[in-house]
Amino acid sequence: MTKSIAILGASGYTGGELVRLISTHPDMRITALTGERKAGQPMAQVFPFLRHLDLPDLCRIEEVDFSAIDLAFCALPHATSQAVIKTLPRDLKIVDLSADFRLRDVAEYEKWYGKPHAAPELQAEAVYGLTEFYREEIRAARLVAGTGCNAATGLYILRPLVEAGCIDLDRIILDLKCGVSGAGRALKENLLHAELSEGTQAYAVGGTHRHLGEFDQELSLVAGRDLRIGFTPHLLPMNRGILATAWLDGDAREIHEVLHARYCAESMIHLLPFGTTPSTHDVRGSNFVHIGVVGDRVPGRALVVAALDNLCKGSSGQAVQNANLMLGLDESSGLMGAPLFP
Repeated sequence: MTKSIAILGASGYTGGELVRLISTHPDMRITALTGERKAGQPMAQVFPFLRHLDLPDLCRIEEVDFSAIDLAFCALPHATSQAVIKTLPRDLKIVDLSADFRLRDVAEYEKWYGKPHAAPELQAEAVYGLTEFYREEIRAARLVAGTGCNAATGLYILRPLVEAGCIDLDRIILDLKCGVSGAGRALKENLLHAELSEGTQAYAVGGTHRHLGEFDQELSLVAGRDLRIGFTPHLLPMNRGILATAWLDGDAREIHEVLHARYCAESMIHLLPFGTTPSTHDVRGSNFVHIGVVGDRVPGRALVVAALDNLCKGSSGQAVQNANLMLGLDESSGLMGAPLFP
């Protein structure tokens, strides 16, 4: 049976990506699209690349008949999702793409996002949406919190290695490069073409990036103790993609074997042959992750590099993957399209 889907916040990048993916999904049909500032407009006006699709016009959230909806994707800004989701029907399945429900401890949310959590009673039921590690919990969940795109990329490298104990947990350095769409669609001076092109920059330097809350939560959980990594993100003048490089103390061959054992049965995470590193070009527009392991010239040190598309596997594609599980559908349904190249 085809599932009826609502996308709340469909006028942003992740909302447009959700429409793109669901438009070819064999078991999902978009019934409602919301966009508060663009209510009443057709999606073809908001996103001309979707002009070929027969889609409902954008409306306000209060105009949606949720009794006819099987699952809602919330592609709303941080802090907005909390306020909206707590007003939605309690039997509605929800995948939230914001940061509002990622951190299990509401005190940690306040620490990283600077305001009290507005729906702590819902936070208690939210499942962290890193699909390959929380598959069964997601399958049974009503509310799933999508991961941060930077956090997902780093966790695909680090979580299996921390769990296996094959690296020095006190010497983890993660260097990450992200495309500009990771900053969202809202107008910002530093994201103007003249400000961003022909250069790059580090941002949230010195342990201030909010996704560190997710690293602290997830890696401390599997380490069995507080674990704090070094993490510096960089903004690149490209539209899509994340490339993360982890500098690790450990045997490179063993690290490769651990990652192979963890991901060999996964359809969307591909470990490359030893000594090979990935490119964002090879995953662009797809729900795939490519991971490579290389031995460093310093004995006992390894580099692990991961690439994914921040809008797809890092956000909207991951959301569809989780929704498939929540709705009892094949997990990979609608997500096995080849990457875009060049």
